Amino acid sequence: MTTETAAAKPAEAPLFDRRMLEALVCPVTQGPLQYDVEAQELVSRAAHLAFPIRGGIPIMLVSEAREIE
Repeated sequence: MTTETAAAKPAEAPLFDRRMLEALVCPVTQGPLQYDVEAQELVSRAAHLAFPIRGGIPIMLVSEAREIE
């Protein structure tokens, strides 16, 4: 009996569903967020914070956010 192995595909991060932006707001200001595709972050200009998106899931914790100018 032989076993076949599938060629391993490179791991790809799931894409963030842009429709979530309609429901998500900044946890600090309750204001709108902007989706930064390249950085995979949700940006709150009012709070000067960028919230990471990991595995397609936005991490809306201030302790996990990156400060921006």
